[in-house]
Amino acid sequence: MSKTNNFETSFLQLMFNNTSISNVGDTAGLPPSATTGSLYIALLTGSVDFESNETAAEYTGSEAGYTGYNRVAVVRSAAAWPVTGNACGNGSAITFPACTGGTFTATHFGIVTNITGSATADMLFYGSLTSDLAISNGITPEFASGSLTITED
Repeated sequence: MSKTNNFETSFLQLMFNNTSISNVGDTAGLPPSATTGSLYIALLTGSVDFESNETAAEYTGSEAGYTGYNRVAVVRSAAAWPVTGNACGNGSAITFPACTGGTFTATHFGIVTNITGSATADMLFYGSLTSDLAISNGITPEFASGSLTITED
């Protein structure tokens, strides 16, 4: 079953811009959160395989473990996550803390709901990187503006 193009856009705007969806639910529509809040970007290695039933049990990847790593908060707003049609992307660069020890190869990313915790429990969206990102001492991982794309279809 698919969503209409209009609802795909509205859903992305609710999730990423904290914008209500008109005419869903009561007369006020499906309201946004009381506070804008943030989504958090995680670096992952290995596969992210939710395809069979999209549950945490299917998660086979792991999160970055280099010294200095933290998820990066990105506010839920139209500037931070511009939505065009059924897609949105990061409106500015997303820069992770520099690696101060260890090595890690990022192959995927996740968009999660908490700054800390289990990516298996709080992941909303995930995707593969276009190329692997080798991280070692002194490397500061970054996603350029517009390089993370989320598509509803």
